Amino acid sequence: MQCRQCGTEIADKAIVCYRCGHPTTDPIRKPVAPKPRRTPLIAILASAVLALGALYAVYSSQEAVDPERWQTLAGVLGGAAVMVLVLAFLRHRR
Repeated sequence: MQCRQCGTEIADKAIVCYRCGHPTTDPIRKPVAPKPRRTPLIAILASAVLALGALYAVYSSQEAVDPERWQTLAGVLGGAAVMVLVLAFLRHRR
């Protein structure tokens, strides 16, 4: 048998060419392509929007008739902003 790369005469049972090192057969398994890394841009933007909503709720609670409702909303939005950032960080770490 002849090497497909350099044309050297090699044994029929050879796995690679002894002269150039080129394999005599195609690989059985192909390597898996790595997944592209996602940027955390969407998570950062969502967290910023939630944080701005929380700030708005805090400022609105100062002039509202029922400030507890606005303060609760501010706490929920602030907590959601933090959770979005934490989940994005944990997902990005993998």
